Amino acid sequence: MSLPRRSFLRHAALGAAGLGLAREAVAALPEFAADRPEPFWEAVRALYPLEPGFTYFNTGGLGSTPTPVLERVAEVTRRLQAKAEHGHAQFTAARADVARFLGADPAEVAFVRNATEANAIVAGGLRFAPGDEVIFETHAHPGGSFPWLQAARVRGVVVRTFEPDPLSAAGNLQRLAALVGPRTRVVQVSHITAPTGIMLPARAVADLCRARGIWFHLDAAQSAGMVPVDFTALGCDSLAVSGHKWIGGPLETGVLCVRRARQEELEPPLVGAHSGDLDPATGRFALSAGALRYEYGTRNVAAALGLAEAMRLQERIGRDRIAARGRQLAARAHAGLAALPGVEILSPAGGELAAAMVTFRTARIPHDRLFGLLLREKAIRTRPVTEEQFNALRVSTHLCNSPAQIDALVAAVGEFLRREA
Repeated sequence: MSLPRRSFLRHAALGAAGLGLAREAVAALPEFAADRPEPFWEAVRALYPLEPGFTYFNTGGLGSTPTPVLERVAEVTRRLQAKAEHGHAQFTAARADVARFLGADPAEVAFVRNATEANAIVAGGLRFAPGDEVIFETHAHPGGSFPWLQAARVRGVVVRTFEPDPLSAAGNLQRLAALVGPRTRVVQVSHITAPTGIMLPARAVADLCRARGIWFHLDAAQSAGMVPVDFTALGCDSLAVSGHKWIGGPLETGVLCVRRARQEELEPPLVGAHSGDLDPATGRFALSAGALRYEYGTRNVAAALGLAEAMRLQERIGRDRIAARGRQLAARAHAGLAALPGVEILSPAGGELAAAMVTFRTARIPHDRLFGLLLREKAIRTRPVTEEQFNALRVSTHLCNSPAQIDALVAAVGEFLRREA
């Protein structure tokens, strides 16, 4: 049943008022004071619509979307739907914002649904001969590994993998380099690995690949929004970004960046409207200039503008500040959990390999049981890690978290360990 006109107008007014309040909250963020940072971070946390009393430590799986971003999506959707328009012309501005945030040229930016789709475009669009090889790490997310396993299944690509070294960036480069051979066509690494949060040496890998003429694809699903990501500075040929994790964008938002000099080598696996143009006189089809060729069909401009809004919010907070905050909270969790008897930490303790994620386990309590205890009894949401049979829990620390929440997590795990002893 449709709302009566008066009720509809009241709801619309509340929506518009919410948008105004959300924007005012962003504008009113206090100045950051290094000697007294918590008031600033409390104001940032207030932008997230998470339920009071619920502690969310799974940004590495799905990020909470800040209220200003949700309201931006709603505002654009309402405005377009008022005249049933698609608003595709607004992608130009969104593309410029996203390109700035990622250190890319707008012609190198394609909007996709998620990092998995970006990875799949690269795996499906590069030309291979049977026996050509691709290298990636054993910790690759299924969204990163499955596209290559499909290429192996149907196109004869040979997959070679290395186990990440949790202690040494140089060790990771050595393990990868040892697999490179005359048939190596592509190297893909996770900028930050999903299971245990190991930061891999992306720039060093890019230099190795560039020297040998190998395509280097970087899966930045876990890094973009956690730490600053600069496509140009990283030196990779293509980059996959998830918008709905650390950036805090809407669901089904992602980005594929492809270096302009190599776009002719990467064919779009899917094409449609926006992918190219047909010359009516000659019947000749030509792909669109730039990364627009990797986009097709009617798309959701409200989601793209929401992603750009999320990026602007991070710029307002400070991207280096966000990275430092996440790592500080992770270090607090790492130290607190490591001090508990019987707890094993699988993530790097610090330095250049450490990220805003801590993965831990204990032989005293099965990981799935501990996950349930934390969620049911303490309203603390972590993420089970079954990849590589780690049977552990992962804690992601981001803008919606606080030192007090870290301490509550450590206390809860300690309580359950004592209770289960």
